[in-house]
Amino acid sequence: MRYARAVSTRWGLVGDIHAEDERLAAALAVFDGEGVERVLFVGDVVDGVGDVDRCCALLAAAGALGVRGNHDRWLLADDMRQLPRAHTRAELAPQSLAFLEALPAVRELAMPFGLVLLCHGIGEHDMRRLNPDDDGYALEVNDALTELVEARRHALVIGGHTHLRMVRRFGDLVFVNPGTLARDATPCCAVLDLDAGNVQFYELDDPAAPARSEQLAFTTRPAPAA
Repeated sequence: MRYARAVSTRWGLVGDIHAEDERLAAALAVFDGEGVERVLFVGDVVDGVGDVDRCCALLAAAGALGVRGNHDRWLLADDMRQLPRAHTRAELAPQSLAFLEALPAVRELAMPFGLVLLCHGIGEHDMRRLNPDDDGYALEVNDALTELVEARRHALVIGGHTHLRMVRRFGDLVFVNPGTLARDATPCCAVLDLDAGNVQFYELDDPAAPARSEQLAFTTRPAPAA
């Protein structure tokens, strides 16, 4: 597990990218205008309409911290390449492959209020889903989520996979999903403001004209005394 010390209070969040280089460039421009201090992404850089090499170059130039998604894992293993819009290793530049191969499954960032977990699905499980409207039985049988909540190790989880934007609390744990850049969903990015306690979403249907949309509130509880 990668571990980093984080002191920033405004983070730019990018959900599943799926090769959308134009929307990724637009998201990074939004973050620059909003004065974010760190860019985080949740994987699935590959498999989609767009330029994977440019996506990797943009993320690297921004100093973005990220994790691999299931699609990145599949590409690196030459698996599931029969999927629509799937890329192959041979299509990617060597530096893009090196960028993807260096991505961990999860990362932890230390903040004053506790640890932040950056992942693709739920924790180490890159194929597990948590939907905005999951309730009742759907939550009861979600072992990956139960594992995170009961461990009480993390105060905040930033994950993706579903392409659905979300801010939800489960006990002491806040779960944020910044959505996706994929054009066949509802492309967006987000700015998480830890001091203000909110996540501001930006619509990217038109990469040339990002639009501020809904703002969702959250609170992180103080870390327990040592």
